Amino acid sequence: MFRFLWTKAAAARARFPVKKMTLTQISSAKCFEGYQKVYEHESSELKCKMRFGIYLPPKTQHVNCPALYWLSGLTCTEQNFITKAASQQAAAEHGIVIVAPDTSPRGCNIQGEDESWDFGTGAGFYLNATEDPWKMNYRMHAYITEESVSALAPICNPVLCPWGQKAFTGYLGSDKSKWETYDATCLARTYSGPPLDILIDQGKDDQFLAAGQLLPENFIAACTHKKIPVVFRLQEGYDHSYYFIATFVGDHIKHHAKYLNA
Repeated sequence: MFRFLWTKAAAARARFPVKKMTLTQISSAKCFEGYQKVYEHESSELKCKMRFGIYLPPKTQHVNCPALYWLSGLTCTEQNFITKAASQQAAAEHGIVIVAPDTSPRGCNIQGEDESWDFGTGAGFYLNATEDPWKMNYRMHAYITEESVSALAPICNPVLCPWGQKAFTGYLGSDKSKWETYDATCLARTYSGPPLDILIDQGKDDQFLAAGQLLPENFIAACTHKKIPVVFRLQEGYDHSYYFIATFVGDHIKHHAKYLNA
């Protein structure tokens, strides 16, 4: 039901890693000597109100800190990760700001936006839609940052899985060449950028892995062909739940901290 993807804010050294905008604080709670906050704002890209969670580690009281963006998957709001993943302790330890945006626009009054759990509301797939009636609001790729470098139970090859094919057809149309822009496996096959260091954790008992929705083997094959370093850890006995996420999220924060704090 979820797709989890870390993205690194490569140059994010700001104390508050968002564009200038009017923010309304929805909640604030002290956590491991830092603060877990939720804000609401008007998005110029999505043309609606959006919410995001942000954890500010105690170190931000004195210095600027780097930021990680957590991209939740299908059905999630900003709340799922900040309340279930237990990420704040590791973020406080390493001095990492964590931003958790929502997964799609909400309340845009688009016909059909609430008809399916895996398309429309809660299922933005982090792409810029090009098809009516979605293209005005569903611009999640523009809304969030880029450069994915670690993942927990991700949809690795959406052009070949049922979830991806449904979403990409609806948001991008029938031209499959447009789909490849948002497919990690396709991007890996043609990658020629800076060196990467990719970490993926996957639960062996994940029901969506067994159903052919995630396809990590295709991504690993593409990385192997292009000599892109990737550590893939198939975790015995773990499923697709936030118990799995909470178990390994500390390793992922540490993975990013070694670069963000370098």
